[in-house]
Amino acid sequence: MSLIAAKNIDFSHGGQQVLQGVSLSLEPGEIVTIVGPNGSGKSTMLRLLIGALKPQKGSVTRKPGLRVGYVPQKLHIDPTLPITVERFLNLPHRVAANDAAAALETAGVPGVGQRQMSQLSGGQFQRVLLARAILGKPDVLMLDEATQGLDQPGSASFYRQIESVRRDLGCAVLMVSHELHVVMSASDRVICLNGHVCCEGTPEVVSVAPAYRELFGTGTGGALALYRHEHDHGHDHDHHHHSHEAAE
Repeated sequence: MSLIAAKNIDFSHGGQQVLQGVSLSLEPGEIVTIVGPNGSGKSTMLRLLIGALKPQKGSVTRKPGLRVGYVPQKLHIDPTLPITVERFLNLPHRVAANDAAAALETAGVPGVGQRQMSQLSGGQFQRVLLARAILGKPDVLMLDEATQGLDQPGSASFYRQIESVRRDLGCAVLMVSHELHVVMSASDRVICLNGHVCCEGTPEVVSVAPAYRELFGTGTGGALALYRHEHDHGHDHDHHHHSHEAAE
């Protein structure tokens, strides 16, 4: 049984149709990335899947008892507020110290428990949010633009962390991203959304799909850089190297 399935979803916001006839599902253990330009309805779709919004048409069904771990886009913590990582993980419910330590380890930031949240780097901060999401032993991990604000190597290494979390926990992962250059090869499926599902399939299939090219072009912005190696470097602002990325 699918963990989550959306069927023929329509959603309008302030008289604007945001989503039309969208159907998608998430199977146990798979990593699915939803990509699309800004304003394409990606975050709205995520909120519908979580149940924070109700569709005007269509339905969302979740497996009974489904546990969802959510990693938000950005979380602003007042830098003057003294709060350690450990204390942060204990909000809103206390967790056992060894569970907190294990979650930090899984998220790739072992030993930061006593550090102040305000002293963490961007990448460490995101991993602490990830640790918090996996404390509840989720069946599905949902990430909304979770690498925004990280540089490309930082994003790549965060995505590799997600792969290992999936391996360790056996959970499914659903990500929303507009950063095409870091959509990882580990995505089992990429769903290209622009108000409707333009195309979906493996990263390799989607990256050559006409609908995808139409949306994102074929420059670096549109190349699916497939992170398989530690030594990958992004050619973020350099449009002359996209042939290397596309051929990865």
